[in-house]
Amino acid sequence: MGVPEQLAERMSMAEQHEYLRARFSRRTMIRGGAVTLGAVTGGAFVTGTTAQAAVPTRTAPSTRTTPSTETVDGSLVAPFGRHLAWGNDPRTEITVSWQVPVAVKKPFIRIGAHPWDLSRKIEAEVRTLFTPAGVGASGNHTQYYLHARLTHLRPGKTYYYGVGHAGFDPAEPHLLGTLGTFTTAPAHKAPFTFTAFGDEGVSYHGLANNSLLLGQNPAFHLHAGDIAYADPAGAGKTADTGFDSRIWDQFLAQTESVAKSVPWMPAYGNHDMEAWYSPNGYGGEEARWNLPDNGPDAKNLPGVYSFVYGNTAVISLDANDISFEIPANLGISGGTQTKWLEAQLRKFRASKDVDFVVIFFHHCAYCTSTAHASEGGVRQEWVPLFEKYTVDLVINGHNHQYERTDVIKGGAVTKKLPIGGTAHPETEGVVYVTAGAAGRSLYAFTAPLSYEGHENEVDSVASFINTKDGKVNETVAWSRVRYLDYSFLRVDVTPAAKGRTATLTVRGIAETGEQVDHFTVARKAK
Repeated sequence: MGVPEQLAERMSMAEQHEYLRARFSRRTMIRGGAVTLGAVTGGAFVTGTTAQAAVPTRTAPSTRTTPSTETVDGSLVAPFGRHLAWGNDPRTEITVSWQVPVAVKKPFIRIGAHPWDLSRKIEAEVRTLFTPAGVGASGNHTQYYLHARLTHLRPGKTYYYGVGHAGFDPAEPHLLGTLGTFTTAPAHKAPFTFTAFGDEGVSYHGLANNSLLLGQNPAFHLHAGDIAYADPAGAGKTADTGFDSRIWDQFLAQTESVAKSVPWMPAYGNHDMEAWYSPNGYGGEEARWNLPDNGPDAKNLPGVYSFVYGNTAVISLDANDISFEIPANLGISGGTQTKWLEAQLRKFRASKDVDFVVIFFHHCAYCTSTAHASEGGVRQEWVPLFEKYTVDLVINGHNHQYERTDVIKGGAVTKKLPIGGTAHPETEGVVYVTAGAAGRSLYAFTAPLSYEGHENEVDSVASFINTKDGKVNETVAWSRVRYLDYSFLRVDVTPAAKGRTATLTVRGIAETGEQVDHFTVARKAK
């Protein structure tokens, strides 16, 4: 992204951001009444009620360093890249987000209980993201992200919606085919399904996995980091080559078939840190997503949040904060994320409405991949809390394959968990799943593959862990299932009456539709 490699090696994410700003922002940037995001100087990301409000001035295309403010006839512009996200309470809050290719006037959303009744019209917020030539692989590129946060919805209800702008009204008969739907979380405990994976990017395999996701009828989808790969290097450095913000346009178009009706809930990985937009690397992500804002530090950690759906609490964490392997944002929270995590776990375990706690984030706690393997920062900071509060399931990405552990506590196997087996976290320990084979090129194992119908049990596997002092070799006994092809997770949640057994049934599903793993997590319902 434009910093000499020898300099980038010594610079934090914030220092790299300042270097880029000094280099590319000395000329006229965003002026006037724009609102900048957090500590973003120079205004690559701005918010406003209209896209035109972002920048009142223009320069010649060959030297332009600010977003274009040109508008066209709105009837010629169609929204794309729709994606949903829960608010703090999935029973009553959701955000609908989308893109337009050029600046439009008066963007809005229509919503109603029926496709022929979309009388409720709500103004949308525009977040304009500008990437100048020289920062990435493209020329000057402006992206227009629109968001409409909906509140006071009714639990367990299906709504129809359409997004538009002046000249493009989804309520018009010829545009009814552009409508989408979503269903809020139920008010009470009920069976549901969710899906999860990490490391998707833009590819035929990502598209194939997405096509299977809809068939699972998930209530929501978890993306465990490394979302679009606009920064393909993933070191969180301004020296990373190949950055191309246009990849996000392709990614959001690719996922729209699912994300327009299924809330798509991301955690942030190392490829999601983009140094140009903000000191923490997440300015671009804040333009594209509108996630729950109940985390410990929205300024530095916008991808850290929690929500409760039915009897299950879900926590998204940012492992860049504790990663020894890729330290661009190491220590960015100053320990507040870990403190917040423990407070959340304590709260959810005390809640009479929550049976299961599921945690997802990017870097792996336990994995034997030859690429990244295990992250020592996660084991040091978070694994003790997972065990103390008997977390039911941990989902990671980062390593591009499927791997599932036995039940682990204190760094050792407390119970072998064969395919089809049942884990009891209250007394036994935690199960970890690496589900990083959503679409990017696959990695490798040192041990033979072992998955449903093709089991090949071994006593130990040679691997390593990333520590503050570098890679440390280890031989582990906890690697139970290893599958090396594109795949995702399906989790079926079945509540139960108080004192009886509630279950999470976890399945590894291949891109072909084949089941490669399944196991159950059981817990007494409150």
